[in-house]
Amino acid sequence: MADHLAASSAYFQSLPQARYEGPDSDNDFAYRYYDKNQMVMGKTMEEQLRLSVCFWHTFCWDGSDVFGAGGFNRPWHQIDDPRTAAVAKREAAFDLFQRLDLPFYSFHDVDVMAPAETAQDHIGHMHEAVDHLETLMANSGRKLLWGTANNFSHPRYMAGASTNPDPEIAAFAGLQVREALNATHRLGGSNYVLWGGREGYDTILNTNIGQELDQLGKFLTLVVEHKHKIGFTGDILIEPKPHEPTKHQYDSTVQTVHAFLQRYGLEKEVRVNIEANHATLAGLSFEHEVDMAFALDIFGSLDLNRGDPQNGWDTDQFPNDLREITLMMKSILAAGGMKNGGLNFDAKVRRQSISAEDIAQSHIGAVDLIARALLNAEAMINDGRIDQFKRQRYAGWDKGIGAKMLNGQVNLDEIADFAVAKNQAPAPVSGRQEWLENVVTQLVK
Repeated sequence: MADHLAASSAYFQSLPQARYEGPDSDNDFAYRYYDKNQMVMGKTMEEQLRLSVCFWHTFCWDGSDVFGAGGFNRPWHQIDDPRTAAVAKREAAFDLFQRLDLPFYSFHDVDVMAPAETAQDHIGHMHEAVDHLETLMANSGRKLLWGTANNFSHPRYMAGASTNPDPEIAAFAGLQVREALNATHRLGGSNYVLWGGREGYDTILNTNIGQELDQLGKFLTLVVEHKHKIGFTGDILIEPKPHEPTKHQYDSTVQTVHAFLQRYGLEKEVRVNIEANHATLAGLSFEHEVDMAFALDIFGSLDLNRGDPQNGWDTDQFPNDLREITLMMKSILAAGGMKNGGLNFDAKVRRQSISAEDIAQSHIGAVDLIARALLNAEAMINDGRIDQFKRQRYAGWDKGIGAKMLNGQVNLDEIADFAVAKNQAPAPVSGRQEWLENVVTQLVK
């Protein structure tokens, strides 16, 4: 065990410190575009992007899939004593955070603590982990973007957590959420995320949807009440996902979440953490979900990853589509930028990428992609052609009958009479989609 503990401490030591070296660098461990101190629309790149490394895919996943065992063999996976293994994993994680020089990290409760079966053991192991995380954060200068509770992996949650037919299981889920929210508050986290990995169903035959929605609504209400009780000032976030592992999840899209929040009176209390691959699984674009969240005033934070277009499940790959990320970043900049949220790498290396170098370089490449996208988005806003076209396209709603309709100053008879008085069928105007796409192509570099 001592050998594995030493190997955990040394796992990333052969990797150099990642630094900005400019676009002409040939160093695979350098940032070519991410200059954290460069000013972009009034903030540094670091402040605009608020980049975060996740615990679960990066340090907890062993490379296994549904067809085979894991082959990563990280040294902290090989330590027999679970509490010692948890310490080694936490220390290795913070070594990587510092080598990447990224400001934030994120975790599930079970990612950072030793396994526990009883409620008392869970509380004890979680407190032990938080004590250690607090020290690691103070020594490294890293910050917590968000924490969450894993209420989906353990067999007890096979029929859901807060939506489970058994209220005792929902109560255990409540224990985990309370401890994880308390930990997030203590560690100065910016947000707390509720990802309902199994809050859905596989068949209507054994599911009372109305009952489960009420359970979920009440549970979320209690979480919000606890947030205010302990004085947590960050955002409570829900992460939309349409399916997988369940056939259907209740929080399937941004619009679905908004409707749910409105039903239970929580639309002013809860926001969304949007994941790119979840948007794909819903048949939507990442940009759509981000824009919709801003339109509904529930935007919170983002998980950055991608799916494979030939694979209909949540592959959680690092982002590599510059055009897609540019359009997403434009939406964020146009809305005023991040507040409590950030860009979290909810992504994992491929099963055959078994080295420490793969972990580091996957993040470095993704960071550079996002930095390029940020610069492209700034150029697109400064160019102004797209935004000007949109303003002109909707200009009719700023005055006359359009303004009266939006302001509720006319009824249906009055707008119909307006059309009669015009006595002329309005002519369609080109949407100019191809030209707009050409503008994007010109500006994405």
